[in-house]
Amino acid sequence: MLRGNVGELTVAVVVGAAFTAVVAAFTDSFLTPLIGLVTGGGGVGGAFVVGGETFTYGAFVSQVITFLLPAAVVYSLVVLPMTRPAEGRRRGAEAGPAAPTEVELLAEVRDLLRAQQAGVPGGPPTR
Repeated sequence: MLRGNVGELTVAVVVGAAFTAVVAAFTDSFLTPLIGLVTGGGGVGGAFVVGGETFTYGAFVSQVITFLLPAAVVYSLVVLPMTRPAEGRRRGAEAGPAAPTEVELLAEVRDLLRAQQAGVPGGPPTR
């Protein structure tokens, strides 16, 4: 549990829930009445009746906005900052960890074999 980002994930969930509540209140208090004013609808912010059935498109539009606002914030504050460094590494702008070359690996093997043959203390154990 101490590994990973459990604490950060917990904070993200709590902040996300609080932000969603704020967006829902904003939608209910401002956007739904605004949709009602623009479309001439009643309390649901726009509706029409077909064959005796009432379709409340204003409520649907306000729920879509309630979804899009947090999604846009999360995308702009989390996704974009995380993808920019990855794109830079893919393009070669930021070098990742450099792997040793074949020559460096061979030189290391040579040095270890010499130390083993000489019986140097601290070197690899001899057989």
